[in-house]
Amino acid sequence: MKNGTSFARRPVSWRLAAACVALSGMALPVWSLDLTQAYRAASENDASIRAARAAAEAGRERLPQAVAQQRPNVSLNAARNHNDLTSRTQNLLGQPVTNQNQYYSGSQTLSVRQPLYRPYLSALVRQAQAQVEDADATLERDEHALVTRVAEAYFDVLLAGDQQALVAAQKKNYAVQLDAARKGFMAGSGTRTDVDEAQARLDLTLAQELETQQNVEFTRRRLEVLVGGPLDTLAVLDVARFVPNAPVPASVDAWIERAEQASPELASLRAQMEATRLEIEKAQAGHKPTLDLVAQWSRTNSDSVTSVNSRYDNKTIGLQLSVPLYAGGGVSSSIRQAVAAHERAREVLEAARRDLGVRVHREFRGITEGVLRIAALEQAVRSAEQAVTSNRQSFRAGMRTTLDVLNAEQQKTVALRDLAQARYVYLLSRLRLQSLAGEGREDIVAEINAWLAP
Repeated sequence: MKNGTSFARRPVSWRLAAACVALSGMALPVWSLDLTQAYRAASENDASIRAARAAAEAGRERLPQAVAQQRPNVSLNAARNHNDLTSRTQNLLGQPVTNQNQYYSGSQTLSVRQPLYRPYLSALVRQAQAQVEDADATLERDEHALVTRVAEAYFDVLLAGDQQALVAAQKKNYAVQLDAARKGFMAGSGTRTDVDEAQARLDLTLAQELETQQNVEFTRRRLEVLVGGPLDTLAVLDVARFVPNAPVPASVDAWIERAEQASPELASLRAQMEATRLEIEKAQAGHKPTLDLVAQWSRTNSDSVTSVNSRYDNKTIGLQLSVPLYAGGGVSSSIRQAVAAHERAREVLEAARRDLGVRVHREFRGITEGVLRIAALEQAVRSAEQAVTSNRQSFRAGMRTTLDVLNAEQQKTVALRDLAQARYVYLLSRLRLQSLAGEGREDIVAEINAWLAP
């Protein structure tokens, strides 16, 4: 897409702000936002969701188009012609006679046709209603998917930042340990192996630091694309207020039942199945007669050579019956095709229903097991911190080596990383479960956002 087209499709408020910034010679402002603000910005600026809304608007127009075919069809035709007629005849003596006539002719016809009985059109209207329901449900599904996409991108940024901070802290600890190992080696109380081990760990951390920096930039870029602008700072998870708890209700079957009733994805597939059923009715209408009310008013001037300088006004009204007799088997083939399409839609719905149950079960387990995993990792972090303290004290007493201290530091970093990741996985599982159950998008985001702090 060209830059000009992309800019033109942005919201008016965004374009005005960008224009003002451009005129003032300043750079675009960066955003400091939480999850709710990120979702609202993405809802306004994300190109995919705007395309989904446009597709829904296009789908809704099927209904007025179908209804229009049941209403009267009015047409007006007018014509004005110049005629140059040359005729050759014989007179009484048998001699050829040529006549040259030039005259104008014209006609005006006003026709009105009102369908009275057309089973095809009745099925078409009901099918259009189902297709509108499909369009609305598809948009609702995409809106819920946007919540998930924004949350995933948002927490990926936070996780990348946590990993970068952990690597930075690890780098600092390794540098201190390397300095201590060098001093011990110079004083004769340490070994060259201690120095080499500390140096190797520090060098590895430098490589990890580059990787985490790249990951931070990538995840921030992905979120910037969603919200439609550069970012400054993000609200982070407030660990003090974050209290993971089990889902309510505590039965996975209850969540599956709720999801089957409220899932926009299943609602869309049900509407598609209804549309295919009505396609069968449309195909069967090919065997049925149609009845129209037809009214016509026409005026002709000099419409033939025998009526030059004559005008006729004709008004007619009546019923027109059309009975199909034979179409070469095409109607029967269309019915069989529609029946097969309906059966396919039925099976697609059943497959989606089963898959929805699997996804709900997975996210439900992600929450219930996430609570236990977070508690276990919090204890693991406390144990790792105690292990680091003990190893450092033992190292100073000469009972542990530098390698023991480095391993304890590494174990603590891994525990902290796993704990941070487990918290974000829990939050995403909770958000996905509520989204699958069809809960309000703003409510889902607000609940997660309550655990964030600047």
